[in-house]
Amino acid sequence: MRPRLVVDYGLARRAVLAELRAGRLARDEACDAHPYLLRAARHHGEPTDRPCPVCQQVRLVHVTYVYGDELGHAAGQAKGAAELAEMAKEYGEFRVYVVEVCQGCAWNHLTVSYVLGHQDQATDQ
Repeated sequence: MRPRLVVDYGLARRAVLAELRAGRLARDEACDAHPYLLRAARHHGEPTDRPCPVCQQVRLVHVTYVYGDELGHAAGQAKGAAELAEMAKEYGEFRVYVVEVCQGCAWNHLTVSYVLGHQDQATDQ
């Protein structure tokens, strides 16, 4: 399983945190996770060792969503790492989005997106 077309949103994350720390962004604007995202974090999230950059009290959880034309009913669902590996064998191409979520203060930010799937594997190597 080799990710392709990786987009790292680290610069955008740092910019939001800088705005928050400088007082130009209110905490409730930065910590605005939708209830469905918080529920997905609780039930489908993968814990990390990183503390929340806002509240510093709760460890972040990564929630991974998948989207793609081939996925049908699975598009938009939260998936775990093991499921992604199986999907990469089954589907030609789909995009994966990883969101970090704090279940304490509701901080959330898109961290990375990438493409998985067996399509064009021979040309990627």
